[in-house]
Amino acid sequence: MESDVLRTRRPWNKGVLIGQKRPLQPKNVWSIRVRLGMSGATRELALFNLAIDSKLRACDLVRLRVDDLWSGSAIEDR
Repeated sequence: MESDVLRTRRPWNKGVLIGQKRPLQPKNVWSIRVRLGMSGATRELALFNLAIDSKLRACDLVRLRVDDLWSGSAIEDR
């Protein structure tokens, strides 16, 4: 009975484009920054700016800790 259910399920990524996506254009970056700023999403705006400016991947960005960016009373260099 369970095998019948598993066979009829549709894969979540069927028909979805996978692989490398086109890079964001500067006008797209600024429109995202403006929308995040207007909505008051300070955390998301800070993460977006950090990701764009440092060119970090999402998996690297998620693993960041405050200690990686901040040392005492100064911001760390790259």
